[in-house]
Amino acid sequence: MEKIAVAVRFRPSIAEETSDRQWRIDDSRISLHKPLGTPISGVSFAFDHVFEESSTNSSIYDILIKSIIHAAIEGFNGTAFAYGQTSSGKTFTMNGSQVDPGIIPQAVRDIFYTTHMIKNREFLIRVSYMEIYNEEINDLLSLVNQKLPIHESLERGVYVAGLREEIVNNADQVLDLIKLGEANRHVGETNMNVRSSRSHTIFRMVIESSAKDSISSCDNSNADAIRVSVLNLVDLAGSERIAKTGAGGVRLKEGKHINKSLMILGNVINKLSENGKQRAHIPYRDSKLTRILQPALGGNAKTSIICTVAPEEVHIEETKGTLQFASRAKRITNCAQVNEILTDTALLKRQKQEIEELRRKLQGHHSEVLEQVILKQRNDMHKSELEREKLATELEEERKSRQVLTLRIEEQQKRIDCLNELLSSNQASCFVHEIFHSDSVSEEMHSKNCMSENNIFATPTFKAMPDHFVMKRPNHSKEHDSSPLPVNFTNIANEDLWEQLNDGFTTDLDALQMTPNIKYGAVDSNNTSIVSLISIIIYGTDLQERTTMERSQVEELKEQYAILERKCGQLRDENSSLAQTLSLSKQDAVLLRAEKEELMRDLEYERLKMKDLKAGIRSFSLAFAERECLLNSLYSTSKAMIENYSSPRFSDG
Repeated sequence: MEKIAVAVRFRPSIAEETSDRQWRIDDSRISLHKPLGTPISGVSFAFDHVFEESSTNSSIYDILIKSIIHAAIEGFNGTAFAYGQTSSGKTFTMNGSQVDPGIIPQAVRDIFYTTHMIKNREFLIRVSYMEIYNEEINDLLSLVNQKLPIHESLERGVYVAGLREEIVNNADQVLDLIKLGEANRHVGETNMNVRSSRSHTIFRMVIESSAKDSISSCDNSNADAIRVSVLNLVDLAGSERIAKTGAGGVRLKEGKHINKSLMILGNVINKLSENGKQRAHIPYRDSKLTRILQPALGGNAKTSIICTVAPEEVHIEETKGTLQFASRAKRITNCAQVNEILTDTALLKRQKQEIEELRRKLQGHHSEVLEQVILKQRNDMHKSELEREKLATELEEERKSRQVLTLRIEEQQKRIDCLNELLSSNQASCFVHEIFHSDSVSEEMHSKNCMSENNIFATPTFKAMPDHFVMKRPNHSKEHDSSPLPVNFTNIANEDLWEQLNDGFTTDLDALQMTPNIKYGAVDSNNTSIVSLISIIIYGTDLQERTTMERSQVEELKEQYAILERKCGQLRDENSSLAQTLSLSKQDAVLLRAEKEELMRDLEYERLKMKDLKAGIRSFSLAFAERECLLNSLYSTSKAMIENYSSPRFSDG
């Protein structure tokens, strides 16, 4: 476990000014003082190193960064980045100038010098250069690779898919790639800086190494451990205030994204600086910058942070914010360890047999030719792997989109099939037939019950017998030999008598029992015709009502069938439109890809034309300068001759 190394660098003051407050440096402590030297309470910070205005990039590299570079060569992950407000000197610290090279060029030269001095290990180095512009990742080494996604795997960890990586074998080649990336980086002019960085850049070097004994041997066992380390050199865009920069339009949008990502970086640093028990969720995924730097900020890496500040009084508040950020970062601890790979995932291990075979074939040739062939083989293999990875990513995205469209089409097809099954004519007719059949069966059963032999005088009714009826013969009673009713219905058992009995009238029931016997079979034809006529009238009325209800139900079913048929047609149309949209989207994708390729060709052609134009302008300027010098010399010669001829000596003669 080791803490992050944090240093502060003051850039030289831009203009002379009289200030009420000024920063004072005392060894590794920074404090804010009043004009008479009185310190202001609460504004004092201590760091690992504090570099004054006269410090150089070389001194900063030797004290703070060189140890991380050597650790990366030994197999440790390393990260170094500059943090601070805009125009405080971050880009100068990382890139430097021709007179005072920055951290990145010094690190590149130091890496190749150190690896050449190590004789017992074989090294393979590849580099990449990316920028985070408006929360989009762009490849600075290839304009084709824009808006790249971030992925994570068990073998590679967090990485940017589709990023171009170049295998290099000397420092000059790397520096040429850095110049190419800097030309493609987004920069702009503000009130505080003529060339202000409008994006965060990450220069990455992947260093693979293996013992030369294992490389030269033909053994493919997994005992040959290969060290793979990742070195990130980051140049952050500066935090800025709109009132000072005067940003508007595109610059304002860029500033918003820069401040947001730096705010998330500050939140991550604040969470990591807390104790383990109090530490809450760390929002690495809230920004692509913190997501890429996740292993460096709180994982397996040796990290150094250079906080650049401006000494002017007008920037005191921004300087205080930067120093507070550095104080929190100083409390973060990482656990860095050597990264050794025992599988065949390392590029160096997969190429060792091919490289040795080429070396045996080219032993009689010059060493430069040998190295060029080896480098070309490595680059070709690595480019093919990157292209395969990019194609695999595109294929996976296309497969997911196809699955979504297929699921939608299958869902629509299932709905159509269900509607077709529900609305088939055979099932509708069977449904109506079942309605009629059930009604006819119920009528037949009811008529059989009413006209049975044991219940011949029962009145056909669907209503329940009221509770206040006078008398009801129980079902369990025995069959009587004679009826209690009188023979003459009209004289004795008339309606008035039954109404009186219903109203509570009492009579001598014994007198009713003395009436003559009436057998069940003695029903005359008149009574039978009356009963049948009553039944026909009742059942005829009920049948007419049922027929009307059934017709209305059939009409409703027909209307529902028509509605469902229309819905089915609409779903079929929607299905066809979705299929047509899918085909059109595929055609549009092909056209867009073709247009993109054509635009890239046009862009390359215009770039070549611009290059030729610049060369022409340069040659014209040189010719113009030579001609101007010639004219000046002729003018001075002619002027001298005129003065000689106009002198008194010639006039007297």
